[in-house]
Amino acid sequence: MKKEELKLTAEWDKTFPKSEKVDHSKVTFVNRYGITLAADLYVPKHAEGKLPAIAVCGPFGAVKEQAAGLYAQTMAERGFLTIAFDPSFTGESGGNVRYMASPDINTEDFMAAVDFLSLHDKVDPDRIGIIGICGWGGMALNTAALDTRVKATVASTMYDMTRVNANGYFDAEDSEEARYQKKAAMCAQRLADLKAGEYTLGGGVVDPLPEDAPFFVKDYYDYYKTERGYHSRSLNSNGGWNVIGCESFLNQPILKYSNEIRSAVLIMHGEKAHSCYFSKDAYAAMTKDSKYTDNKGLLIIPDAVHTDLYDGGRKDAIPFDRLERFFTEYLKR
Repeated sequence: MKKEELKLTAEWDKTFPKSEKVDHSKVTFVNRYGITLAADLYVPKHAEGKLPAIAVCGPFGAVKEQAAGLYAQTMAERGFLTIAFDPSFTGESGGNVRYMASPDINTEDFMAAVDFLSLHDKVDPDRIGIIGICGWGGMALNTAALDTRVKATVASTMYDMTRVNANGYFDAEDSEEARYQKKAAMCAQRLADLKAGEYTLGGGVVDPLPEDAPFFVKDYYDYYKTERGYHSRSLNSNGGWNVIGCESFLNQPILKYSNEIRSAVLIMHGEKAHSCYFSKDAYAAMTKDSKYTDNKGLLIIPDAVHTDLYDGGRKDAIPFDRLERFFTEYLKR
């Protein structure tokens, strides 16, 4: 399949230091919509034979140079061949309408990453897992429900993007009237964008930070708008998604068949994260009336907030030892 010509940054421009334990390179692959995706490939140095592999993406509105890359590099240090990729229409990936999101296309992005890993000459195609962070945690669960090649899935500090778009934060807008008003506003915005000849950006994380901002906004600011996690290509660090960028999430729940996932799943979340209810509810739905609960787990991390699972939050909150054990167990030969 023909690839788009992408402009890929040659220098190391991550929000985390480069490891001397892995070899790093840039790679590209094409999804079934013909969109070329850009990824960072991390391979353990001196590795021999076919390796277990993991594809990583997220958070929603971030780029592979942020949290996803940290997860991928760290798991490569622990013996896994990994990739961290930018979703369609964002970062260094292709797609000629920028800053759009789609439950279908973004799930396909994960499946295309599995395609790439399955055909890689250093990967054992029967030992592939995925990690989704924040909004990509929900995408990872949707992928696990659809892609039988995925043997193990981690959803970290998960958002269900369909739920938050349809119901608002903490389900505060869960009514037919509220959803109708959102849909009407989106439809009006579509016409405004067409008349203007360009898409209006919704804005990333608010800056400057209002004194009365809720804690979760301060939490995002502390990551995306400071040296801790800022990146020039990150939507959340800058102008954000298009206003209509997430329109279809209003009407397309992605976790419908999560209780039919047969492969292993670990959902992990910070105890003090504003978003913890997404993971708790997703785990309950995944295991309700399911025949496949023995390999499912929910890990609540004490004292951790939402972005602590992006980069450790200056307190090593990401349980990489646990992730290594999980993937080693379920990606075994």
